[in-house]
Amino acid sequence: MNIIPLLIGISLVIALGFLGAFFWANKDGQYDDADAPAIRILFDDVKRTKK
Repeated sequence: MNIIPLLIGISLVIALGFLGAFFWANKDGQYDDADAPAIRILFDDVKRTKK
């Protein structure tokens, strides 16, 4: 039974780490444009020459 407070503490530290990583990524602008990467694959950027 003494392990339960330790496990709760470890899980809180891990959860706060993931929350901090999310806020850091959000502040860094990683989630600013969520639609363009899905559409960008439809356009061909490579210029091809005729053989």
